[in-house]
Amino acid sequence: MNTSESELNYLDYDYNGTCDQVPGPESLDGSSVLLFLYYTVFCLSLLGNSTVLWVLLRYMKLKTMTDICLLNLALSDIILAVFLPLWAHDTQNLASCKLMTGVYQLGFYSGTFFVTLMSVDRYLAIVHAVAAMRARTLRYGIAASTVIWVLSVIMALPGVTFASLETEPDNISQCQPLYPVESQNFWKMMRNFSENTVGLFVCLPIMIFCYVKILVVLSKSRNSKKDRAVKLIFTIVCVFVVCWVPYNVMVFLQTLQLFLDTLNACEPSQTINSAMSFAEIIALSHCCINPVIYAFVGEKFRKALDKVLTRYLCWRQESRGIHKDTTEKETSNTPVKSDY
Repeated sequence: MNTSESELNYLDYDYNGTCDQVPGPESLDGSSVLLFLYYTVFCLSLLGNSTVLWVLLRYMKLKTMTDICLLNLALSDIILAVFLPLWAHDTQNLASCKLMTGVYQLGFYSGTFFVTLMSVDRYLAIVHAVAAMRARTLRYGIAASTVIWVLSVIMALPGVTFASLETEPDNISQCQPLYPVESQNFWKMMRNFSENTVGLFVCLPIMIFCYVKILVVLSKSRNSKKDRAVKLIFTIVCVFVVCWVPYNVMVFLQTLQLFLDTLNACEPSQTINSAMSFAEIIALSHCCINPVIYAFVGEKFRKALDKVLTRYLCWRQESRGIHKDTTEKETSNTPVKSDY
């Protein structure tokens, strides 16, 4: 395993601990790139999701399930983004190790579930518009969000429980899962299987089903905004696939390492671990793309944002005008001092 890369990837499985861990020049360059990507995702996600939370909580009345979904998705993404700078550096504290592991797992599951819930909400709003009016209320949105948070916490608990600091020969402590020896393979498989199940075998099929049904309904409508809606649907599905499928594929390959002797060699193990670092970055980038494709393109949200910006800019201009007039009056009324 590559040491510099494993410092960045604190959830590294270390399937082959006998591999040479001396970092080469290419690994150091890779770590610099990863640091840059971590901070880029952090800044963009914090900016986008903070804006969404600000507009939703202060200037929009939360009335529907869609509003609640947007709120919780932004909250999930911003929690994930806040801890990104810490993930880019090694930790020497067991409490922070468990906290970061828990946040990662919680953000992964809750973010994926809320994106899926957004898809179901749009499916109900378009395909079953009349029948689903009672189901898309604020009450049901809060109930669904509560279930998702509770389920995400439960699924994140094993990662937090087994998160531990391991000291390498060079006295660097790394945050990694430390499973019981007698059930090590079982817990590794359970973690991988749960992530693959949620990301690939449950949420992705639900999203595809919902959006295919939406496309069928839109194809029969004469709405002038139909083409724009179709493009948005393809964008949502493609972004989800591009962001999460590579990560899930790497998780699946790591699972194969538990079974196939041909993957236990050092070179394949290092390749998979290196690819996993970048796959995680691609997956995490979804949290800074979500505000764009789910909030900023929405007509209701954009109107609220435009109203906020217009009000803010007008207030700034009025404040400057008042300050300017006050300054001019004070200047004109100020007596000129005589020179002695």
